[in-house]
Amino acid sequence: MITSTSNPRIKQLVAWQSKAKERKKDGVFLAEGIKMLSEAPASMIKEVYLTQDALSKIEDPCKLEKTGYEIVSEEVMKKASDTQTPQGAIVVLKRPVYTLEEILKKENGLYLILEDLQDPGNLGTIVRTAEGTGVDGIILSKDTVDIYNPKTIRSTMGSIYRMPFLYVENLSETIRLMHEKGIVTYAAHLKGTCFHYDFSYLGATAFLIGNEGNGLKKETADLAKSYLKIPMEGKLESLNAAIATSVLLYEAYRQRHSSI
Repeated sequence: MITSTSNPRIKQLVAWQSKAKERKKDGVFLAEGIKMLSEAPASMIKEVYLTQDALSKIEDPCKLEKTGYEIVSEEVMKKASDTQTPQGAIVVLKRPVYTLEEILKKENGLYLILEDLQDPGNLGTIVRTAEGTGVDGIILSKDTVDIYNPKTIRSTMGSIYRMPFLYVENLSETIRLMHEKGIVTYAAHLKGTCFHYDFSYLGATAFLIGNEGNGLKKETADLAKSYLKIPMEGKLESLNAAIATSVLLYEAYRQRHSSI
């Protein structure tokens, strides 16, 4: 059992929790909680840290026999955790590697293109919703918040393990490549003249979603085939980025599952 917060492995955990550069350098990310541990593919797991109480709640001990684990004290878990009330389990995982070719290979795929989102909770919710609506991949601009931010990971509720994604250096070039592959792009934009339900998303489709405060950059939005807007009552100008994305994705889901 590790009982000292000065233990080198615990210091490394703390560094990974707090510093995106450390996580990127070592090619890892962290997930917390028994649920996140239970859903994590064993092939991705590098290290597991558990309190004695959390260990007693594990439903699949065979998984731990494959991955190995380290028991830590409650004090150590609190030091290493990113939450105020730790759940007693921290998993260190290898980052998955996706390519644009792999992500775009599906015929009539459904995609998201995210430009410069900054709220980790929004991004995590979008990843989770994307899995729930059958999205085939998420493209992120290089200035979008780190998808491996601990708050983002928590918000995905395990979808981070299953949703393909890719950060790209040049979003405009990527959008043009998607057009060459026959993917129709739609920009969620205040200047849209048609509502989101006026379009068909039965073919290969991608939704462009912009920064929470500023929306899409003009040069990015202008690359889209069409602007679209979501109907709103009252004096609202826009919806939360994650909520707007959910509205668009579930309309695409409805159209693609016509019996709904």
